[in-house]
Amino acid sequence: MEIHKAQIAREEEKAILKLVVGEKNLEIVLTEDKPNEVKSVFNSLLSELKKGEFNFELEDSNQDLYFHISSEYITQLNSELSSIYKELTDYDLTEEE
Repeated sequence: MEIHKAQIAREEEKAILKLVVGEKNLEIVLTEDKPNEVKSVFNSLLSELKKGEFNFELEDSNQDLYFHISSEYITQLNSELSSIYKELTDYDLTEEE
């Protein structure tokens, strides 16, 4: 299983959780409520998951509210990714060689 990086970008007006998967940089804005953007990121992750199992590891040293939110988000996301990957393999829907 591969481990990809997750990072928090803190800007003046917003905070962004950045998920790096190979060449792709996926972003979830933590300070805005945009479910369609989150859904789009998740769909991209599902496409990548067909190529092989992976999880995320949060790389951030600032122990603020955004860190704790992102940490919990990554924990839940990793759980979902593992569960979905198992289903993909059970139904032979992976693209692994």
